[in-house]
Amino acid sequence: MITKNDVSKVYDTVLSIPGMSEVVKIDLKVSRKIVLLLNHVISKGIEMKEDDGGLLANVSEEALLDLKNLSEECLQKAGLVELNQKLTTLNEACKS
Repeated sequence: MITKNDVSKVYDTVLSIPGMSEVVKIDLKVSRKIVLLLNHVISKGIEMKEDDGGLLANVSEEALLDLKNLSEECLQKAGLVELNQKLTTLNEACKS
């Protein structure tokens, strides 16, 4: 049976493959809805990093920061920064 530690080692190996740190250009055309959802998923995934025995558990803080910056850049390009902040505030108010 495969354990979380085994999965962690596989992810770490994949992330260490030569060329994985190379920059690639990706031309995407996605809706604002998808950008907003992607930002939310990335944020939640980063928050849950410690609970995950998978890929995110093995990612460096620098890589997580890069991922968060990418998410923020997508929001900026889509013109959704202010809307996202308001939705986040509303969501936090509901939790209280």
